[in-house]
Amino acid sequence: MQIMSECESDEDVPQLPADTLAALQEFYTDQAARDRQLQEAIQAQDVGKVDLEEDWNLSQFWYSDDTADALTREVLDVAGPSGSVACLSCPTLYKRLREVKPDTCRVVLLEYDRRFNIYGEDFVFYDFNSPLKFDQPLEGKSFDIVVADPPYLSDNCLTKTAITVKLLTKGKIMLCTGEKMEDLASRLLGVEPCTFIPQHTRNLGNEFRCYVNYKTGLS
Repeated sequence: MQIMSECESDEDVPQLPADTLAALQEFYTDQAARDRQLQEAIQAQDVGKVDLEEDWNLSQFWYSDDTADALTREVLDVAGPSGSVACLSCPTLYKRLREVKPDTCRVVLLEYDRRFNIYGEDFVFYDFNSPLKFDQPLEGKSFDIVVADPPYLSDNCLTKTAITVKLLTKGKIMLCTGEKMEDLASRLLGVEPCTFIPQHTRNLGNEFRCYVNYKTGLS
């Protein structure tokens, strides 16, 4: 380890430009505000006010409002007012469903990001690397529709996610993933692309598609 000698001055130490320091300070200020908002919402048991930021380290990319609304309408139409929905790795959809679904409709979020445990019993910790392991009991074939948005565009991730999907669904499947995964998705889950194109709040480098294994008017 190199230690600064007594003869070295502060001018020898690299300094960040003023605009970079200002941007960094703004980031930390915004992050602190979001953390306070989260803690206040948890204490008030008002999770509807919580707006969690994407964690790019977990390959998280939130749906646009229009996409979340369109998928929510489709899922509720398929599940019905007394149905059940499992959301695998798609917290944006879960949050919108939670806001508008009837009380008689059950919606569960299976997600790796433990920040979402603020949703209580609706949250099930899920790691696609252990596709049959959950931190609370889930019965097989217990959901009218399973919606999955695997975090990574890889054969390994989709294959393991498909194991979970087939375990939980009564039959209906919706998959949102990259266009490049179409052939494998068809082989694993029997899904086909629909005309609806999911959009995200940030532009992604890969083309995304929505796939289903049932007749849909989603467009």
